[in-house]
Amino acid sequence: MRDSLLLKGFEVELFTGRPNGENVGVATEVVRDLPDFVTEPDQRNLEYTTAPIADYALLTEALLAPRRILRTWLAERGLTLLPGSTLSLGDPSRFERSDPENPYHALIENSYGTRVVTASIHINLGLTDPQLLFAALRLVRCEAALLLALSASSPFLGGQLCDHHSQRWQQFPLTPGKVPLFLDHDHYKQWVEEQLAIGSMRNERHLWTSVRPNGPRRPYDLNRLELRICDLVTDPAELLAITTLLELRVLSLARHSRQLDPLQSSSLSPDKLAELADSNDAAAAQLSLDADLHHWRDGAPVACRRWVQDLIESITPLAEELGLQQRLLPLEGLLASGNQAMRWREAHARGSSIADLLRAGSDAMEQQEQLLHEPSPALG
Repeated sequence: MRDSLLLKGFEVELFTGRPNGENVGVATEVVRDLPDFVTEPDQRNLEYTTAPIADYALLTEALLAPRRILRTWLAERGLTLLPGSTLSLGDPSRFERSDPENPYHALIENSYGTRVVTASIHINLGLTDPQLLFAALRLVRCEAALLLALSASSPFLGGQLCDHHSQRWQQFPLTPGKVPLFLDHDHYKQWVEEQLAIGSMRNERHLWTSVRPNGPRRPYDLNRLELRICDLVTDPAELLAITTLLELRVLSLARHSRQLDPLQSSSLSPDKLAELADSNDAAAAQLSLDADLHHWRDGAPVACRRWVQDLIESITPLAEELGLQQRLLPLEGLLASGNQAMRWREAHARGSSIADLLRAGSDAMEQQEQLLHEPSPALG
């Protein structure tokens, strides 16, 4: 079973702050003391990365071990980790630079302001076959809205309830503004070279979209798919359920490319597919699991919850074959009870304050970190 699974790694962005939910930036000091963390341009959040691992049994500890280390450091200063993917109680009008002398950080601040001050989970799947990689990119691009809908956790900004379940994805500056459905590796290389030449991308990493190819020397040397659309998912069981759904879709594609590659099985043109995917992403950012979407096969309307349920049913036989059916169970809870944003919105409507919700979320994170897990591989 293990040999059949893909390598998986996570890039985890986190906010730090006070127990009452107020954002407090300490990334510069954290990175000075804890070498496994890196700064973001704004010091109110920071990032760590897990090593590539195929075995799901080891992934929970890989996700939680760095959080324990960081929480201990923060507790000594009266601070904690905050759930959510936006500045829920922070000041979204002020940028707090983690490195005032860094010219790239200056570029980010001047170009985008605090629209980029968000926390998220990037899920990386190891794919070295270029043909499969770009087929997977097409399929995941067309279904990324479903993964955003499952993960949405940013209904607050600056102490206010927002109109979107994922305020993070609504505000984040997708760059460049229009990204095609890549036909193959050559198409991707040519397109990136053109964007760099005209300045719509500042460097090869400046492709901020729902999913992108990644590797040691982009756009030429690629070895993984990077899903970037998900909000921060603090519950490791929920995150691994979303990851399992993603991986099983890709493994299903490897077996049934003619049926699952949108380039081969959609009645829509590649340009229309890219437009549909972006429109679905925007709809999922607003209403997440309650959104009305359009299917990539023919553009027909489909309820987000129904589509997710259909995907779960379609990959269940493969999940059983690979012994992963238990990993999918939290998805049923998400469909029944809602994602983090929906649960927060319901509690807020019943009278809970944003501070109370963030405090409870932070406490839940700490309880997860205190559970016993298998030893973790070293951080990458």
